Parts: sequence; C-alpha cells; structure tokens
Amino acid sequence: MNKYFAQLRPLERRLAVAVMVVVFLVLNAVFVWPHISDWDNLQLRKAAAESKLKLYQKAIAQSPSYQKLVNELESTGDVVAPEDQGINFTRTIQTQSYASGVAILNTSRQITRTNDQFFVEQVLNINVLATDEQLVDFLYKLGSGASMIRVRDLELQPDPPHQHLTANLRLVASYQKNPPAKAGPAASHSVNANAK
Repeated sequence: MNKYFAQLRPLERRLAVAVMVVVFLVLNAVFVWPHISDWDNLQLRKAAAESKLKLYQKAIAQSPSYQKLVNELESTGDVVAPEDQGINFTRTIQTQSYASGVAILNTSRQITRTNDQFFVEQVLNINVLATDEQLVDFLYKLGSGASMIRVRDLELQPDPPHQHLTANLRLVASYQKNPPAKAGPAASHSVNANAK
C-alpha cells in the first residue's frame, strides 16, 4: 500500500486519502452508528435478566417453605373420599335446609368440575322457599361450617302471597382433588421392616 502511495503525485494522494475517508465514514454510517445504542440496550437487558435470576433464585430458595405450607393446607379440613363427595355435598345441603326450616322446591343435576390443580368443585342449582330469617340462617350455616360450600349465584323474589322468599341458588363445594394418604399401622410396619 505504501508503494502505491509513493508512486502517486501529491494531488492524487490527497484525492485517494479523501476517497478513503469518505468510504470510512460511509461504512461507519451504515454499519456502526445505527448500533451505538445496542450497548446500552444490552446492558439494560443484562440488568433485567440478572434481577429476574435473583427473583427466581429467591423463589427457589423459598420452595421448601411453600411445600410445607401446601402440605399443611392439604392436611387441614375434612377429607372426603372422591366417590363420596357428591353425596356429602347433597347431604350437607339437605341437613342445613332441614335445620333452618328452608324448603327445597327443586334441584338440578349435580355438576363436577375438575379444572383446578388442588380441588374438585361440586355445583348444584337449587330453588328454595323460606322466610328471610330462615334463608339467612341457612346460608350462614352453609358457609360457616367445615363444608367449604359457598353461594356463587343468588336470585331472590317474593312468592305470590308475599309471605316468603323464593330463591334460586347456585351452590359450589370444593373438595381436595388428591387427599393425602394416611399411613396405617400395616404401612408403617412394612417401612420399619424394610429399614432393618
């Protein structure tokens, strides 16, 4: 390259240098300058990834306490076998209606929903006739027990003589999907025998 410049006259050298500078500036304008902000973007992405990594590591570190909490929640409350959940749901509603003096006029077919990871939902639509005190007592007792029954929808209207209320209720009960297995004496004996 030096040999080539040595053969050029001074004006040609200036022109060659000017062309090289223009080519250098054009190449920078096309390939370098549009990507100057990429470094800042890369630093921001790196900082966001590091903060997300710290958040995930913190959550992973707390997973034993979460598992302990899940185990506690699974072991609390009444455990109802999956085959008895529908019967238990209907029996609880009927028992509370008799205790509160609420007359069940009509019931729909019971629906079972299993979309949740931990719970199975039993849904039943009923039509009842009661005074306002009886209806409030019935709803309160359904929600206050260990039955895990709640009212999802409620429609009220007076009956024709305007002495009672007719109510259309959609009742929902949540039962554990996979109740924890209780270790019996035979299971604990076999575990001890295997340990020896």
